[in-house]
Amino acid sequence: MMNNLFSIFDPSTNILNLSLNWISTFIGLMFIPYSFWIIPNRQFIFWNIILNKLHNEFKMLLGMNSFNGSTFIFISLFSFILFNNFLGLFPYIFTSTSHLTISLSISLSLWLSFMLYGWINNYQHMFIHMIPQGTPTILMPFMVLIETISNIIRPGTLAVRLTANMIAGHLLLTLLSNTGNNMTFYMIIFLIIIQILLLILESAVAIIQAYVISILSTLYSSEVN
Repeated sequence: MMNNLFSIFDPSTNILNLSLNWISTFIGLMFIPYSFWIIPNRQFIFWNIILNKLHNEFKMLLGMNSFNGSTFIFISLFSFILFNNFLGLFPYIFTSTSHLTISLSISLSLWLSFMLYGWINNYQHMFIHMIPQGTPTILMPFMVLIETISNIIRPGTLAVRLTANMIAGHLLLTLLSNTGNNMTFYMIIFLIIIQILLLILESAVAIIQAYVISILSTLYSSEVN
């Protein structure tokens, strides 16, 4: 039973020993050619409005000391995760963001780049950030330890948050759909309504998780400037 449930997250389906499930990560690239149309359609105009809102918000979070164009890193991160989360809701499309291979690679690479930049260029600011202002002298070693641990686990929390939310929703949809074989006609109608509501909830979760990951990455980046 459990093997059947978790088989939807199995990336080992292959042809000629090549794991082709991961190709679903690049399906979002099919949406890019819309941006090169001479007359933009409504989808592209709506997407432009979202990106402009995100740009302004990320610019505000990064502050005045940020580099020009740094917001595009986090806008690209938001778009990548959003496309992968949404496409994973369609049948027979592999959800790559439900694996730590993808989510941990993204969060760990971002966190390492922030840490390297901060400790190389702003090491005094990084040391000051470990001890909040007004901390008693006797508590300073404990605060340094706590801040260090909280800093180290950041990429793990980012990755696990995204992975756990994607797996939980997909498992719930799969569990409910497997119970439909032994139900009456009226119960099946009720089950379909629940599945539709859960699918709407999963769509909202896909947007929220992409937004949360990009916002937290922006906040982590603003701390090293």
